[in-house]
Amino acid sequence: MPTLERLRSEVWKANREIFRAGLVTAHAGNASGLDPERGLVLIKPSGVDYESLRPGDLVVTDLEGRKIKGRYKPSVDLPHHLYLYRHLPEVGGVIHTHSTYATALALLGRSIPAYLTAIADEFGEGIPCAPYVDNQGDHIGEAIVKHKTRAPAVLLAHHGAFTFGATPREALKAAVMLEDVAKTCFLAQLLGTPEPLPAEEVRKWYDRYHSTYGQEKNS
Repeated sequence: MPTLERLRSEVWKANREIFRAGLVTAHAGNASGLDPERGLVLIKPSGVDYESLRPGDLVVTDLEGRKIKGRYKPSVDLPHHLYLYRHLPEVGGVIHTHSTYATALALLGRSIPAYLTAIADEFGEGIPCAPYVDNQGDHIGEAIVKHKTRAPAVLLAHHGAFTFGATPREALKAAVMLEDVAKTCFLAQLLGTPEPLPAEEVRKWYDRYHSTYGQEKNS
């Protein structure tokens, strides 16, 4: 289990990387991480530019949103992050972006079917798009949980995207890959009508990617 300071570093890096990857601009969007043992969440502060963000600027709250530590106000999206942590016990990192191609598809209310082997690899099936909801109370969190599939991502109509994972690093990977596949699918739809992979092929690619891809971790 990571210490709170290790988690702080990971959350700060996730925020830095979504900016460097062009998934957010100025101070829009956010990344957070959960310390499940302590029931604490670290999240980007509201309205602070990514270029000036430092690890010590992250805000610490409990799972009810009460601020524990930090000189700034937490992101206005904190309630959505907290809802996901409270209702999805497998989630330890959450990222929210308005990345261009994913948000363009969300604007049209379009899910992203499993057109690509890259989608099958990372997401295991198509990426759903939840219908528009407002930002009051738990509406966004409820919509994400309702429409979530095995894929670690949900588009929100007229809004943007949320990705999640066991750690902030995994949520970051999902956010980067979401925008990459969204761009490919967006461009392909300008040229024609792509066909999704058959379900059995999606399973093959997902199973291989999650069992044999990459290097074994040192014990």
